[in-house]
Amino acid sequence: MSPKWQAVVKLRLLEAEEEAECLCRRSEEESSDEAVFRLDGSQGQFPIVQNMTVTEGSTATMTCSVDHNDNTSLQWSNPAQQTLFFGDKKALRDSRINLVRASFQELTISISEVSLSDEGLYTCSLFTMPVKTAKAFLTVHRVPDQPQILGLTNPLMEGQQVTLTCVTSGSKPAADIRWFRNGNEVPGVKEVNLSGKTYTVKSSLQMKVTKNDDGIPYTCQVDHVSLASSPQQATEVLEVQYAPQVQIIHIQPFPQEGQFLKLECVSKGNPPPEPVLWTKDGGELPDLDRMIVEGHDLTFTSLNKTDNGTYRCEASNLLGTAHEEYKLVVYDAPTTPPPSTTPPLQPTPPDTTPFIDTKHANPAATDPNALGQHSTDHALIGGVVAVVVFVTLCLIIVLGRYLARHKGTYLTNEAKGADDAPDADTAIINAEGNHASEEKKEYFI
Repeated sequence: MSPKWQAVVKLRLLEAEEEAECLCRRSEEESSDEAVFRLDGSQGQFPIVQNMTVTEGSTATMTCSVDHNDNTSLQWSNPAQQTLFFGDKKALRDSRINLVRASFQELTISISEVSLSDEGLYTCSLFTMPVKTAKAFLTVHRVPDQPQILGLTNPLMEGQQVTLTCVTSGSKPAADIRWFRNGNEVPGVKEVNLSGKTYTVKSSLQMKVTKNDDGIPYTCQVDHVSLASSPQQATEVLEVQYAPQVQIIHIQPFPQEGQFLKLECVSKGNPPPEPVLWTKDGGELPDLDRMIVEGHDLTFTSLNKTDNGTYRCEASNLLGTAHEEYKLVVYDAPTTPPPSTTPPLQPTPPDTTPFIDTKHANPAATDPNALGQHSTDHALIGGVVAVVVFVTLCLIIVLGRYLARHKGTYLTNEAKGADDAPDADTAIINAEGNHASEEKKEYFI
C-alpha cells in the first residue's frame, strides 16, 4: 500500500475513534437511552460474503455487502492481508484486479486471469467500532494436462504381455482416468501423486494381446471437474502380428454338371498372407482353361465329373502357414427341360419298381397309381387268405390225430369155415373157396 493510502486508512481509523468518544461525551446533552440505541445499532452491522470456486485462467468476482450501513466504508483484502480496495479506492497495483461496484451497502471486485497463487482466504472489513470482518475462500481449480499413453511399441506379437500407462499431470484437484477398449470400458490400476498444489495421476492397464486386439483402439480418458462435459482423451491403436487363418466359402451346396462354381479363399493374418495357393488332390490344377484363379478365388466355368476331388487353399506369412480343404462332388445335371413358351409335356417319372413280367402280370399291378389306390384292399385280402390257410392246417392236424387213435376192423373171406377147426392148418384147408391162393377181398368198416 502506498504511503498516501496508508495515511487515508489511518485517518479513517482516527475518525472512527473520535466518533466513539463523541458518543460518550453526549451523555449530558442526550438521554442515556438514545446513546445505547445508537451503539447497539452500529454493533448490529455485519458484512456478508460467499466462498468462490473458479478455474485457473477465468475471472473471479467477489462481493461484500451489508443490510444496513450508516455511511461506513467497506474494504477487501487478499490472503496476504494486502488491501485491494478501500471503498471505491484501489489500493494494490495489480491490473488483474478491478472494481465492479462500490457503495456503502456493497463492495464488488473482480480478479481476471486467476492463477493458483490467487487461491486463499479473502477478508471483507466493515469499519465500525469495533471493526467487523467476514472471510471468503477462493478455490482455484487447474485443468489437467493432456494425457499420454506410454509403454506401447508396435507391432506386438500374439500372446505378448504388454502394460499400457496413461499419465496426466498438473490437475487440481486430482483427475480421474478411465480406459476404453473399442468403446467399452475396461478396468485399470490408478496411482495419485501430489506435487506442490497439483496432482499427477497414472493408470496402468495390463493384458496379454491376441489376434482379436489387432487394429483395436485403446483410449485413455481423463475426467475432471474443470472439464465439465468435454473430457480429455488419448488413443493408441494396437498392431498385433499373428499366423494366417483360412476359410473356403461357396454358395452352391450341390454343384451340378455344366454349372458355374466359385470358391472364395478368405485368408486373414498379420502380415497379410499374399498370395494364396490353390491345389487339387495334392497337385497342381489340371485344367487351367476351365479353372481360373483370380486373386483369392478359384472359378469353374463349367463343371463336369472330372472336376471331382479335394481342393486346398493355402496361405502363408512370416509367422506360419494355414490351409483349408473343400471336397468337390459334381452331381448329374437335372433331366427336366428348361421352361418354354409352349406347355411342357408331363415328365415320365423314373422307373424305380422291380422287373415285372408284363405277359402274366395283373395290368393294375404295373400302374403306380393303381397300386396306390388298392394297397388297402390287397392287405385285407392277404389277411383273409392267411386266416383260411391257418384254419385248414389246424383241421388236418386234428383229423390225423383222430385217425391214428382209432384203427379200422377188417373182415376177410379167409376166416369163413375156420371157426370149428382144431388148428390153423385145418382152418385154412376148410376155408370157403378151397383155394388159399385166390384173391383176397377186404372190407373196411
